[in-house]
Amino acid sequence: MELQTLMSELEALGTEQTRKTFYRHGAKDPFFGVKVRDLKKFVKHVKKDHELSLALYATGNSDAMYLAGLAVDPKKISKETLREWARGAYWYMLAECTVAWVAAESPYAGELAREWMASEEELITVAGWSTYASYLSITPDEELDLDEIRNLLANVETSIHASPNRVRYNMNAFVIAVASYVAPLTEKAKKVADTIGKVHVDVGNTACKVPLATEYIGKVEARNKIGAKRKTCRC
Repeated sequence: MELQTLMSELEALGTEQTRKTFYRHGAKDPFFGVKVRDLKKFVKHVKKDHELSLALYATGNSDAMYLAGLAVDPKKISKETLREWARGAYWYMLAECTVAWVAAESPYAGELAREWMASEEELITVAGWSTYASYLSITPDEELDLDEIRNLLANVETSIHASPNRVRYNMNAFVIAVASYVAPLTEKAKKVADTIGKVHVDVGNTACKVPLATEYIGKVEARNKIGAKRKTCRC
């Protein structure tokens, strides 16, 4: 499928109501307002063409960029392209989802997560924390650096409430991810969750809520899912 043909089809699926919803969540133009479930209909076509995925992201259109993240091959994408994607992610959905999910499944997950977490730019920092959390969800414990994760938990414990808005959200999500997916550190993460308590994040004019880490972890425990890894973090 040619890029222009695909963009025309995406535009036809956009609705004003979806645009309004995305605006409330912080989306910025350009985008058509295509529902994620409609974007997923194109994934199997785009997956056949790695270069088309890259071209979609390069359009700067949020809908196309999200589709690119769902369809691109994380094993083929280069480290520098991922860095470009992070720099080009202009609202949190792209940073926390598209960039982070692909980076987490790439060969550069840990390296880029650490690099991005150290950034002074909020959305790049956000991509870093989300990348690491996503990486934990799909990576066997024996391949993880448990000491590094302990240090990151300590970082969250002392700095979360003074961190930028979406960084707070993703630090909180990181604690939940450690407790849920890394069984050797579940108890440590639970203690951090107790310490940080409720995390306040400005979610704009939306019904979104910040999960209380202690409650969320408790629900995972109740389902007997602690340590259960996912096959993919992209959805």
